[in-house]
Amino acid sequence: MPRHPKWARRFLSDADFDAITRAIKTAEARTSAEIRVHLERRVPRRPFRRPPDVLLRAQHVFRRLGMHKTAERHGVLVYLAVEERRLAVVGDEGIHGRVGDRHWNRVRDLMVEKLREDAPRAALERAIEELGQALAEHYPRRPDDRNELSDEVSVS
Repeated sequence: MPRHPKWARRFLSDADFDAITRAIKTAEARTSAEIRVHLERRVPRRPFRRPPDVLLRAQHVFRRLGMHKTAERHGVLVYLAVEERRLAVVGDEGIHGRVGDRHWNRVRDLMVEKLREDAPRAALERAIEELGQALAEHYPRRPDDRNELSDEVSVS
């Protein structure tokens, strides 16, 4: 397991990182879709520009992680800018066309509720469970499915 920066370890313990990876594996066991969780300390800023948009940043990270390259365009990213307390849920065009913004906002709101209780692990596990249910409904697992993306939490 990679050694995470201090700010990330203040947010999630090693046991939390492991539990989130297990939650992703469990959710993906029922679907051909892919779920990723990505943490950043804060949304990067550019000099003399408007405040950064968390959704645009999440979409950029989505592409940088290669999530747009899944066979059925059914990847979902849960993005958190930890120190700024900002988050976004982004789905690729395949799944977005089926569930839409309303579903992503619902998952986000479930997370916000748990994060306000200072329970980041529970927030992420609940979001992953909710995403897994929707993904399994629209993209059930098939015998020939393979895991296209890492299940570990990525950090930058």
